[in-house]
Amino acid sequence: MTGIRRRFPLEAFRHIALDEVGSTNTDALAAARAGDQGLLWITARRQNAGRGRRGRAWTSETGNLYATLLLIDPAPIERTASLPLAVALAVRNAIAAVMPPGTPPVEVKWPNDILIERRKTCGILLEAEMLPDGKRALVIGIGINIRHKPDSAPYAVTSLEEHGVTALPEELFAHLYKEMAQVLESWDEGRGIADVTAQWRSVACGIGEKITVNLPNHSISGRFAGIDDKGLLMLDTGSELMPIAAGDVFFA
Repeated sequence: MTGIRRRFPLEAFRHIALDEVGSTNTDALAAARAGDQGLLWITARRQNAGRGRRGRAWTSETGNLYATLLLIDPAPIERTASLPLAVALAVRNAIAAVMPPGTPPVEVKWPNDILIERRKTCGILLEAEMLPDGKRALVIGIGINIRHKPDSAPYAVTSLEEHGVTALPEELFAHLYKEMAQVLESWDEGRGIADVTAQWRSVACGIGEKITVNLPNHSISGRFAGIDDKGLLMLDTGSELMPIAAGDVFFA
């Protein structure tokens, strides 16, 4: 509509394709420190120092997709908590676009794990850093198992190839490039969280099932009652409906 400022139009995004790097997240943060204004994608054929959540190493052999999106001041701090849900939707939709007909559905486990038949196929790592000029750099690192998967992991993993996907990393990235722009536009700096949570629920895994949530100092079990309108996990413990902002979820 005329007169409405679009923050994340597709044509505003840029892309740098590299061969081998330590970590695409590291390179994106370096670009931010050097003054890049964001909406920059960095992809690599291979990483030799890829990392996942909580410092875990991430398998980074050639044949998978390794991509990081740099955003500068994507939203006020109080509205960025919902961003992982939006990111998960974009990644999920990109993967679903290359899945052959008749394959199992691609689902999302709270907040942003992408599952096929309850096995993880993607790592998503968001990192933020305050810059000297007072702006906030946020990088969204995405590693998708196309040909390879970790040899050892604390959870079940899979690769897209195991489900008949023949797409090359470049083809999958083309879908991700488009889907991320569309979802970020809907997210609208956090103002569109209601639309994002509605879409997230439609592809969620395990709503109504028993789960265990590992918190920093303890674990708690209950029934996964879905997410609230702000994206918090709602855990039905039997005595109360408990909102959870962060934790690792495991199905019973």
